[in-house]
Amino acid sequence: MGKFVNNVDEFYRFCEQNDVKFVDLRFTDIKGAWHHLTYLLSALDKDMLTNGLPFDGSSIEAWQPINKSDMILKPDIETAFLDPFTADPTIIVFCDVFDIYKGELYEKCPRSIAKKALKYLEESGVGDVAFFGPENEFFIFEDVQIKDEINESFYRVDSEEGEWNDPSRNDDFGNIGHRPRTKGGYFPVAPTDSMVDLRAEMMQVLEEVGLEVMLGHHEVAQAQGEIGVKFGTLLEAADNVQKYKYVVRMVAHLNGKTATFMPKPLFGDNGNGMHVHQSIWKDGKNLFYKEGEYGNLSETARHYMGGILKHAQAVAAFTNPSTNSYKRLIPGFEAPSILTYSSQNRSASIRIPYGAGEKATRIETRFPDSSACPYLAFTALLMAGIDGIKNQYEPVGPMDIDLFELTLDEIREKGIEQMPHTLREAVEALLRDNDFLKPVITDKFVDAYQHYKFETQIWPDEARPTAFEFKTTYSC
Repeated sequence: MGKFVNNVDEFYRFCEQNDVKFVDLRFTDIKGAWHHLTYLLSALDKDMLTNGLPFDGSSIEAWQPINKSDMILKPDIETAFLDPFTADPTIIVFCDVFDIYKGELYEKCPRSIAKKALKYLEESGVGDVAFFGPENEFFIFEDVQIKDEINESFYRVDSEEGEWNDPSRNDDFGNIGHRPRTKGGYFPVAPTDSMVDLRAEMMQVLEEVGLEVMLGHHEVAQAQGEIGVKFGTLLEAADNVQKYKYVVRMVAHLNGKTATFMPKPLFGDNGNGMHVHQSIWKDGKNLFYKEGEYGNLSETARHYMGGILKHAQAVAAFTNPSTNSYKRLIPGFEAPSILTYSSQNRSASIRIPYGAGEKATRIETRFPDSSACPYLAFTALLMAGIDGIKNQYEPVGPMDIDLFELTLDEIREKGIEQMPHTLREAVEALLRDNDFLKPVITDKFVDAYQHYKFETQIWPDEARPTAFEFKTTYSC
């Protein structure tokens, strides 16, 4: 991630050069949502930026009780960048949350947890840097309608690319007719790809805020896109996801459209994944590389995969943290749920991408999705991988067949584990299997997280009838 400032003095010079009026302090909650508060630059002195600023931690879901609500935002000055969307010049700064009661980084702050994971990696002796490269997919819709009442519920999304609009007529232009069709959206040119200019604008704004953008393209589903950005360290990559989501949503919004990273907004078409590329380095050397081995992967990389696959059902509580996540993880939609690995095979949960010189050798976990909090998702993957290296876990595989073609009976016969089928299964797996996380994620956090997921997603989702249930059950 490109840096605009390196210290507090440079921060103030940068603000002066860009006529900055406001400083926007941003932090992330346990579900991955960004929060902010804005100060006048003239009201912030060096001591405040260095020592932190107070805020109410009890007003953030699943954080502090009201009788211990005072927390401190610690600005990470090196993350500062200009907000490209505000009317008045505003600089955004990522913050960590500091616990004044314990005198340490807050145990429920996802960004602080990610920092602890990087420190643990170094102290473990396994490596000194972990590189992560997420691929966040998104949908762009023209309209979204949602209703959730005691006697009625529905959602409706619309896109000019949707084949459901084939019989419709636009009063201004008629029907354009050029549409990607279901699962037909991979790399068509305009006019079938209607989002060329929109993605181009997103790519340019992402460059403005410090990301190194490589490419943009239409994805497989109707109305779906992806923009590729350069990998970074675990913390840089997670910060970049927050910036990426902000820019994609805002550019769509300012163009009269709406962007979503929801895993499965369309039934029967591909969903939004967050494939995560990973490698561990030490002393400038890629520990995942060994020429001549399967996929040019070293024993270290194989054991790292073994750790992820062993703990995958618990890891899923962080990498696939919504009830909607599990509507994506079904065979046939490039969202693998069979816990094995393979080279170049997109039906495996972990893939070894082609093009493996020493610097490029890496693994790619394909089950995570973009509803995840990136700090928690990347931390869980790293901690599972380190546990695999320490305990020399061997992963199931490699399996180079099309795993989507296997029946459930064949999967069972082969003894292959699968991802959880629901968020409930994932959270319950986390409660059974979390020792590998304990060096950086506390029991208190796990307890708060599981209660939050049950109370805000699992139980409300399980209690609601659906249109499909009416269709299949009403006349029974």
